[in-house]
Amino acid sequence: MQIRRFTLPTLGATGALALVALTAGAASAHVTVTPNTTAAGAYAVLTFSVGHGCEGSPTTSLAIQMPESIPSVTPTINPGWDVEKVSEKLAEPIKDAHGNEVTERTAQVVYTAKTPLPDGYRDTVELSVQLPDAVGDTIAFPVVQTCQEGETGWTETAAEGQDPEELESPAPTITISEATGEGHGGSATDTHADTESDAGSDEGSAAADAESADDGDGNGLAIGGLVAGVGGLALGGFALARSGKKA
Repeated sequence: MQIRRFTLPTLGATGALALVALTAGAASAHVTVTPNTTAAGAYAVLTFSVGHGCEGSPTTSLAIQMPESIPSVTPTINPGWDVEKVSEKLAEPIKDAHGNEVTERTAQVVYTAKTPLPDGYRDTVELSVQLPDAVGDTIAFPVVQTCQEGETGWTETAAEGQDPEELESPAPTITISEATGEGHGGSATDTHADTESDAGSDEGSAAADAESADDGDGNGLAIGGLVAGVGGLALGGFALARSGKKA
């Protein structure tokens, strides 16, 4: 499948402000991306949302362009859409997270609606990716939304110093943040270690309580035996004294 690239001219600040004023009602209806994490190097699930068609026409497909800093992607199956990964050769091979040589990357993921999504109805698609280790970088995912009539390219990115809110058709973006230590496998490992520590502590406490109980029982038996012995001696002495008197 051929990669579709759709680029719109970047608007000047004055033109953008005027256009935003005319289309303020549609400003909240962009195709957007919501990551479950933005931590550098983390494995993230990116949720792309579409909530309207092309000037009232139902949506038939979403073509999501992947940045070069993310060479591999795993799309999530959505029952209402067919999905296809479009690959392209890399200029130079790279190494993946496991040290394997990679000679091509997923340049685009295309979701095609099995039944066109009516205008005014929302749906989402998800991609699983490993984020680059580039704290502070803003990564764009240009999306071409094709409809039964027409299409919209959500591909604009803000120029340096420009307010992204001024863009008519902004590309979905995320900004990479500091790693938190809760990346791939981190939190699970920590939880497992804490669980083992807690279990060890509980077992130690139980053993100490059992030993204390055993010590208490042993001391009680010893004291009981001593009291019984003293009582026996006393009774023996009393009996001996009475037999002496009778004699």
